[in-house]
Amino acid sequence: MEKYQILVINPGSTSDEVAYFEGDSQIFHKIVRYDAKLLEPYEGKKITEQFQFRRDFVLNELNIQGVDIKKITAVIGRGGLLKPLVSGVYEVNEDLKDDLKNEKYGSHASNLGALLADSIAQELGIKSYIANPVTVDEMLDFTRYSGMPENPRISIFHCLNQKRVGHLIEQHLNKEYKDLRLIIAHMGGGISIGAHLLGKVVDVNNALDGEGPFSPQRAGSVPSGGLVKLCFSDKYSLSDIKLMLKGKGGMVAYTGTSDMKLLEKFAYLDTISEEERKSIKPDVTPDKVKSLIEGMAYQISKDICSLTAIFNGRLDAIVLTGGLAYSDVIVGKIKQRVSWIAPVFVFPGGDEMQALRSALERALNGQEEVKIYKSDFS
Repeated sequence: MEKYQILVINPGSTSDEVAYFEGDSQIFHKIVRYDAKLLEPYEGKKITEQFQFRRDFVLNELNIQGVDIKKITAVIGRGGLLKPLVSGVYEVNEDLKDDLKNEKYGSHASNLGALLADSIAQELGIKSYIANPVTVDEMLDFTRYSGMPENPRISIFHCLNQKRVGHLIEQHLNKEYKDLRLIIAHMGGGISIGAHLLGKVVDVNNALDGEGPFSPQRAGSVPSGGLVKLCFSDKYSLSDIKLMLKGKGGMVAYTGTSDMKLLEKFAYLDTISEEERKSIKPDVTPDKVKSLIEGMAYQISKDICSLTAIFNGRLDAIVLTGGLAYSDVIVGKIKQRVSWIAPVFVFPGGDEMQALRSALERALNGQEEVKIYKSDFS
């Protein structure tokens, strides 16, 4: 395969990340985290207001690193909130940019990924792309039913990393991703578990809204009757309920912190400092944390098991990835419950920069077709 010089841009809510690759070799990788005071003037405004200072960061970093920008083959940015899409690499065009600029499907810093990539690419006379945004939707029609016509199940998940490990597993199973039957669990601040059937994610939980297992920061699929009572109790506002589901749900609701490394140290090693202990609620004991970790691992395992139904007994592998996959405790507990179903593979972390690079390289080499985005509003 031909090797390409690829610039990768990944904007986050309070950070920017940029990397430059020559082939699969990462030449440099830089993350800048912005002080809250810098972002204060942009509160309540469109995310595009932040475009110029984030663009300046990328160009300045290229200059510091001494990159000859004329050598860059293509630029790829993190995909933002777009309409439901099939997975793959999309060339940035006017329809795609318009939907992101106008925030037609929501506002998030990731919307800047395509805009930044396109701005730099245009100056260089090359093309820009995005790949596998969170709104990828390949669910089968019958998996969308929730029992409430007004409230169907929707696909919002960690597509970029799930697709990345879907391709990484190829060398272990001696099959291409498009020929595999996989269950992939991305386990981070939010948890998404997808059924990958012959290259498509045909069923997955909505990780953005907290559906699925409870996680360090999300409540998971909570009892619906109890949730309705909370909503109409006059004790909580809409924003309160949303935070209970996402941001302040799950482990942080029970313990006061979403720091799983700290919680594991507290539960199993008893080595945390007095200062670290202040992050954990006073009434939470090591035994309570052990029980919560068991519960979270059980819920992840239960959701993995539930997805086996779509494969009719033909499952090639279960894959665990994301930040929590670094935990031997959590991985061990999940393996105990699911390894009888299929071989379990572990790819800790979620290297978004490599995921974007490798997706674009596959497309540039003709292994995947570059897709064209068309707005529903055009």
